[in-house]
Amino acid sequence: MKDVDLIKGSIWKSIVLFSIPLLIGNLFQQLYNTVDSYVVGNYISSHALAAVGQSTSIINMLVGLFMGLSTGAGVIISQYYGSENFKELKQAIHTSLALTFVLCIVFTLIGIAMAHPILVWIGSPQEVLPLATTYLQIYFAGVSFMLIYNMGSGILRALSDSKSPLIYLMFSSVVNIILDLVFVLILDLGVAGVAIATTIAQFVSAMLVLYKLTHTEEIYKVEWKQIRFSAPILSRIVSIGFPAAIQNAIVSFSNVLVQSYISSFGAAAVAGYSTTVKLDGFLQLPIQSFSMAITTFSGQNYGAGLYKRVRKGLMVTLALCCFIIVSGSLIMYTHSEFLVSLFTKDAKAIRAGMTMISVFAPAYVTLPFCHVIAGSLRGMGQAKAPMVSMIFCFVFLRQLYLYIATSFHPSLVTVFLGWPLTWIINAMIMIIYYIKYSKKLKMKEFA
Repeated sequence: MKDVDLIKGSIWKSIVLFSIPLLIGNLFQQLYNTVDSYVVGNYISSHALAAVGQSTSIINMLVGLFMGLSTGAGVIISQYYGSENFKELKQAIHTSLALTFVLCIVFTLIGIAMAHPILVWIGSPQEVLPLATTYLQIYFAGVSFMLIYNMGSGILRALSDSKSPLIYLMFSSVVNIILDLVFVLILDLGVAGVAIATTIAQFVSAMLVLYKLTHTEEIYKVEWKQIRFSAPILSRIVSIGFPAAIQNAIVSFSNVLVQSYISSFGAAAVAGYSTTVKLDGFLQLPIQSFSMAITTFSGQNYGAGLYKRVRKGLMVTLALCCFIIVSGSLIMYTHSEFLVSLFTKDAKAIRAGMTMISVFAPAYVTLPFCHVIAGSLRGMGQAKAPMVSMIFCFVFLRQLYLYIATSFHPSLVTVFLGWPLTWIINAMIMIIYYIKYSKKLKMKEFA
């Protein structure tokens, strides 16, 4: 399969062709937890559904930290690739993998040890706590496979190959679906079964991406004996990836805190929230995909000195993303009851999910401006501004709002409003910042 050339030719075609595999890949990535939720919600209990949902937010907290670092690695690799600096490119790839293997050990130990204490701390309902603990501990026992796949696929995407990661993810998703059904319906393993199925599926995707990197004949071929740290490159990866890592981890941590507010309304509210988070995840797939695409696009073109092409690419990506997200949010809003009821038949959980959708839907259009602009800035090495803005809006302002607003009016609507209000503020900040930074790019272009 021919890789997409992001430096030459039609901008919109390059972005769309590169984004489509990412979109499909993110769709299958979303299927991992969604299938888990569907199976436990329909074949076990609403408590099991709540357990998987609560586990997801905690998983995202630790995994978000790693994904930020992998973003830094991808930016460095894409910039070296765009400037045709192949010696540094190989060093960046091997340093990225060395970092991944170290973090595999760290994340496994932390995840297993902290699973139960964190669930207790966020006020997980007693009927949900044992199931959520089981799911989390099994998941983190195999979290290394997920980290390896994500770094490996990030390396391939930085080199314009978004198709290979897609194929591996599609295959492992099918494995996950089959094993979910076998372990729950046939072997009756319950929540533990879906966690084991996910771990096995992630192992498959990790092995496939490692095979690709170590058996290719391309310039980026990985040699096991060369996997070591290069201090200068590690410093660059950390300087770009650390802000994104801190941002992801803190924002995810904030969402864990928000979940403690939702837990106060009972297991049905948690189940409804958990279900709608899955639907929300599907709706945001285009945003994630285009954000990843524009990061690689901006990184390669910035490395090649094509600053005008970087700006045009962002405008095209924003237009495409806004059109898709508005259409999707309209469908989600008008079919909310049907969509939530796919995962649970609990009437209270369905009402909670519908409430969340009705609050979120009108503000979804602001998310492309939050994440796509941030993706472009990261591709150019400007990772600190998105980090500061998102932490300020999605953590500080959101927690401040919840603390004050729920004191006066404790309700699910009050809690859910914390998301769209902070989305809007962050979108405004990112637009203003990019306009100012764009002026610097123009000066640099004609210097």
